[in-house]
Amino acid sequence: MSFDWLSWSNPVIIWWGFLVIVTAANIVLWLRVYRFLRAWALGQQEGPFRVDLLVLLSAAYVFGCALRAILPRADVQRICLFDTWLSSVAVGRSVATVAELCFAMQWAIVLYALAHAAASRSARAVATAIVPLILVAEACSWYAVITTDYLGNVLENSLWTVTFLMIAAALVLLLDRFSSWIRLAIRLALLGTIGYAAFMLAVDVPMYVGRWQADMANGKELFGLFAGLYDAATRWVVTRDIARWDGEIAWLSLYFSVAVWTSLALCGFVLVRDDLPRYGATPARSAAARRRLSPRTGAG
Repeated sequence: MSFDWLSWSNPVIIWWGFLVIVTAANIVLWLRVYRFLRAWALGQQEGPFRVDLLVLLSAAYVFGCALRAILPRADVQRICLFDTWLSSVAVGRSVATVAELCFAMQWAIVLYALAHAAASRSARAVATAIVPLILVAEACSWYAVITTDYLGNVLENSLWTVTFLMIAAALVLLLDRFSSWIRLAIRLALLGTIGYAAFMLAVDVPMYVGRWQADMANGKELFGLFAGLYDAATRWVVTRDIARWDGEIAWLSLYFSVAVWTSLALCGFVLVRDDLPRYGATPARSAAARRRLSPRTGAG
């Protein structure tokens, strides 16, 4: 890889430098979260080698995003910053698929535990729907990658938007079921999910709709399955032209920063998961939730 383009006169270097700095900070943050939660688990006598699933899922997301941030690319356009096989769309999309499914599983685990503690069937139904919806979204993304048809991106991002609107609705249902700082955390998560959905509806989805409509108007020829897979694996166009990256900068910057921080924040749920009944909004609800979470014991 050549680095002769690294010049402050090139606006792309400012953006890429931001991504690299944020990525380094994200890795340090994950390591700190891991060490803190490992020490906490030792204090709880849960075993020296125990790593919670939420932390492992976050690792997949954090390090997957790290690779993609250091070697950014745009799938349908086949553009990238560095001339290496790691910049191929096939590699990047495969990493993204695993990372995004892990992120979705984090949300599903946290929301399901909250719904179970609050005895909310509606919120529990949303939690169980998260991963299947994101699986469909990933399939749509792969359709876009293979065929270069932006319709796949329209469907993918629409499904992500719908999923987080459903999560927001579930959080509203759960808001009055908890007290103390659990309620505050739910409020913050609610604001985050609404903000994400607003961005997707105002910026991301319309961008892909516009690109799809333009391609259809121009009679763009799409790839078939095998030709598209071969193209995604073997063709990458190196460009440092800010005009080529302009449409990707906003969402990629938020993706590799705020989304990663959200994944790290979800790891904190480990600290309170087993004590959720204590944070019930009323003593009656708390006692009922505690009975549902506690294992049944036989009569003495």
